[in-house]
Amino acid sequence: MSGRPAGAGASPPPPSVPVRDLLRKEAASLRLRLRAGKAGLGHVVLLSRVQRPGLALSGYTDYIRYGRVQIMGGSEISYLQKLRSRPRTVILERLCRCPISCFVVTKGLEAAPELLRAAERHGIPVLTTPVESTVFIKQLSSFLETRLAMRVHLHAVLMDVFGLGVLIMGESGIGKSECALDLIDRGHRLVADDVVEIKRLTEALVGDSPDLTRYHMEIRGLGVLNIKDLYGVSAIRTSKRVELVVQLERWDPAKEYDRLGLRDDSFPVLGVALPMIRMPVAPGRNTAILVEVAARNQLLKERGYHAARRFVEQVDEMMARKPRAPRRASTAARRAGRS
Repeated sequence: MSGRPAGAGASPPPPSVPVRDLLRKEAASLRLRLRAGKAGLGHVVLLSRVQRPGLALSGYTDYIRYGRVQIMGGSEISYLQKLRSRPRTVILERLCRCPISCFVVTKGLEAAPELLRAAERHGIPVLTTPVESTVFIKQLSSFLETRLAMRVHLHAVLMDVFGLGVLIMGESGIGKSECALDLIDRGHRLVADDVVEIKRLTEALVGDSPDLTRYHMEIRGLGVLNIKDLYGVSAIRTSKRVELVVQLERWDPAKEYDRLGLRDDSFPVLGVALPMIRMPVAPGRNTAILVEVAARNQLLKERGYHAARRFVEQVDEMMARKPRAPRRASTAARRAGRS
């Protein structure tokens, strides 16, 4: 396995969430119910930020963009109720001609009949929820941020080592899964083996496992193992922030390796540069212990202590305190004698 993103040569489509997914079990906390526009459940949401059609109710609709959920809260419903039926019908008909993914009426308020009729005619879903507007917007934004996050699949192993998310990468057969199994036996936790799904949430990268392979590992000679059954729930995690990449490489005697640890390599994933360590693998080297130490050292770096740099500073300080060479002193004495 190469360690490269699966399908790296193709340009994936932008992430989207069909409106029908807002009615499914995974979005149960939103407490949404369909009132009209069933034909538009295939519409998609493209942005986690919602929109309130306040200005659009006065006739200005140029700012309405497809891909955002339109929230109809207390202010919007109250304004519509103050209008007569004819102007309300004209306004809502004009609004429903805009490219709209869906409407959500919050606070358990009753959607205007004119809105339901116009939405049904134009195929725009109207959903209702008893949740207060502010609370609902936070819940919906959190749900959409997770579902709309940029994501990529990597052939790797993701471990929680001392609370640090360590992504172990390397070519097929180099020993990634064996290293991970050794780490699990030493008390660390498995997140994903073989295929790691990484998504970007703001500036953080969070990795988890596809449903099919969750809790499982494949070890040559042993086959597929269920780590949860073998070691218990304390040996697994469903997701973890990715904070360090360990690239396993076959030992090459002709290659020069960083002996001091001063070189700061990085591995870019979804626009985020992750710190990376290139670790040569050879018979007799305990890879699991080396990954453990790499995780401990990274934790120290995050706290502001860089052992290699501190060592170099101490060497420089020692050299600065070293007395001048005797040869220079004798030269100065000879010059003084000639004078």
